[in-house]
Amino acid sequence: MWILLSVCLGFLLDLCLGDPSWMPHPVVWIGRGISAAQRLLRRLFPKSPRGEFAGGVVLAVLIPLLSLVISGLVLYLAYQISFWLWFALHTFWAYQILATRCLAQESRKVYQALREKNLPMARKRLSYLVGRETKDLDEEEVTKACVETVAENTSDGVAAPLLYLLLGGVPLGMCYKAINTLDSMVGYRNEKYEYFGKASAKLDDAANWLPARICGLLMIVSAWILKMSASGALWVFLSDRKNHLSPNSAHTESVAAGALGIQLGGAHIYFGKVVEKPTIGEPLRPAQAEDILRTNRMMIVTSVLLLVLFGAVRLLIVLCWGG
Repeated sequence: MWILLSVCLGFLLDLCLGDPSWMPHPVVWIGRGISAAQRLLRRLFPKSPRGEFAGGVVLAVLIPLLSLVISGLVLYLAYQISFWLWFALHTFWAYQILATRCLAQESRKVYQALREKNLPMARKRLSYLVGRETKDLDEEEVTKACVETVAENTSDGVAAPLLYLLLGGVPLGMCYKAINTLDSMVGYRNEKYEYFGKASAKLDDAANWLPARICGLLMIVSAWILKMSASGALWVFLSDRKNHLSPNSAHTESVAAGALGIQLGGAHIYFGKVVEKPTIGEPLRPAQAEDILRTNRMMIVTSVLLLVLFGAVRLLIVLCWGG
């Protein structure tokens, strides 16, 4: 019961405060750990496809396990000092693991630049959110890229962290954040990470499989609540939810495309290389800057629905089995 209350408070803190830049964040330390471990493992393992893959497997196991164990140990020590110290630390970390307000704020900065007709600034701000190259994108392409990343991260940054927080508290939440951070740092299909990052990418796919599908369905409900095209969201979800190189990303992107009546996907440039992606949805109209705000609203409503659903499941487990 206390974990449920702690996560709910962390959720509210995230909505209210976001992620101030001055505040130390566990993902920063996870990222530093990944960088240090990567350098060490690349020296230890042979520079061959098999050697790089083996090193990548060690990395994909080591970082999430350390994140789980270290956060669990710190919380255990806090509990030995005081229950309320444990509760405060657990709530604070739960708040940091979630990213709803941060995602809304950063995407809104892109929207504001577009509204001011400052396309170079919009491209720059978008580059902080996406892995693709943004320097040559036009206004509509910037808008669609921002919509895509908000829709995708409704699952990665909200649904999945909430699920793992409510399943196993902060230690499991930290484990998930480590998996997600690994994918964002080494899970690329390029020459440098083709073999070394493969295990991290596959682990991230597995960790996000269930959250992405639940999130996609609840986003359709959100579209209906917000009086957007819920029928379009459902139709595109059913027809295009597999139209992505990732097995998970299109489940939420398809809902956004259908609810807005725009087409997402297509060719993107990563590290100077054109990557052809399937299209998602139909181009019923051009994407507009306001679509970023509409997607944000859908994300926030979905996050509340996710908290209610996962919280109810957690409460049911507690009532039936205790703990």
